[in-house]
Amino acid sequence: MVKGLYTAWSGMVNEMNRMDVMTNNLANADTNGYKKEAATSQAFSDRLAVKIKDLSDNGIPKRLGTVNLGVKIGETYTDYSQGSFQITDSKYDVALDGNGFFGIEFTNKEGVSSVKYTRDGAFTVNTEGYLVTKDGDYVLNQAGAESGQPGANNYIRLDPNLDFKIDQNGNIWQNDQLVAQLGVVDFENYDFLEKYGENLYQPVEGATITASNARVEQGYIEASNVNVVSEMVSMITISRAYEANQKVVQTVDSMLDKAVNSVGKV
Repeated sequence: MVKGLYTAWSGMVNEMNRMDVMTNNLANADTNGYKKEAATSQAFSDRLAVKIKDLSDNGIPKRLGTVNLGVKIGETYTDYSQGSFQITDSKYDVALDGNGFFGIEFTNKEGVSSVKYTRDGAFTVNTEGYLVTKDGDYVLNQAGAESGQPGANNYIRLDPNLDFKIDQNGNIWQNDQLVAQLGVVDFENYDFLEKYGENLYQPVEGATITASNARVEQGYIEASNVNVVSEMVSMITISRAYEANQKVVQTVDSMLDKAVNSVGKV
């Protein structure tokens, strides 16, 4: 194997992965509560190079030093930093100022329900008066979000004929009476959270639900934490790095061509 070709190829594959992650961030720049991702790189372990047939050093193959075999794709991580707030003045829109997630009962295409979590607080009320997401998934109360168990007992139902107010603790008031409390929880370690899709997160084995210190702000929506300008600069950097590796491939290919077709004639 020609080491230069392999090193350049591994660099190109790594830049392609970075580009995929970055373009996904740009595609979700306008998604409420979206948390951007970033890709990491990891070097292969160094290997000792020796002259196998050179036994002039007391019968031991002569060392050339260490070589690195290129770069490999590392992990993709999520940046959970808070996005900016946008004023909507809609009484159904809420945002979390601090660490935490809303509890949602999500039903997949097979009809199986489970509890997911989201930062998107763009809610509404369905025809039956239940508080739901824009996709029609039920918003859970505090008990449902903490237990992680779906069920109608944990739905939030409002009187559509009455106005309501949500305080900073997530308590929902109608006619000066406490109706329910929005289910807002946090997690001890975000490494045990994974993106499920549809702007939702799900805990994996080992996740621990904790109390959230986030304040609930009615009439606001949390925007994505993606900085479009920063992502565009990253796009240029990635493109140039890819092109540099591409030129290495072309250069090595040209050298091999001369070695086979020109030097070989001598």
